Amino acid sequence: MNFFLAVSRAIDALNQAIGRTVLWLTLIVVFVSAGNAVVRKVFHTSSNAWLELQWYLFGAIFLLASGYTYLRNEHVRVDVLSTRLSPRTQVCIEIAGIVFFLFPAAALIFWLSLPYFYDSFSRNELSSNTGGLIRWPAKLLIPVGFGLLILSGVSRLIKCVAFLAGKGPDPMRPERVKSAEEELAEEIRKQNEARPQGGTEGR
Repeated sequence: MNFFLAVSRAIDALNQAIGRTVLWLTLIVVFVSAGNAVVRKVFHTSSNAWLELQWYLFGAIFLLASGYTYLRNEHVRVDVLSTRLSPRTQVCIEIAGIVFFLFPAAALIFWLSLPYFYDSFSRNELSSNTGGLIRWPAKLLIPVGFGLLILSGVSRLIKCVAFLAGKGPDPMRPERVKSAEEELAEEIRKQNEARPQGGTEGR
């Protein structure tokens, strides 16, 4: 079990690193979207490349953060009945959901998306819009995103089994974590603190 818990921690570390990167994509997509709107309204023109970049970034945020969202237990749940059950029963339901619903659905989409991406990559598929972007990076997001979700499901399954075996905390009751907005603000603060303070020396 210790080995599997180590695997779970490694998967969580991967999803956390990707999740923090996606936080920056959220900030970037805000600027891209605002820039597209300003250019269209003020200069009465637009760029298909910048519009598609905006769509690609939205897709990246949704797909790449899916495993991170599941890690943080922030995905949508229907807890009207399950919250009244004992912790062990809730964990058993979670295991059933992972094995019979999450894994089959995510694995099917992952498998079907591989030829979809490969066909686009091999042809270096371009957007049908004039001046648009290449398509395969956007299609690559599908297997990568669902692959991360599957890994996050593996991590959660390990935690659930560990809890039932009395070797881990209740995965359905995660400790309080910072919100996405708080994490982004902290990342910005760290970046500002890491910058050299030019011109302050010798004053």
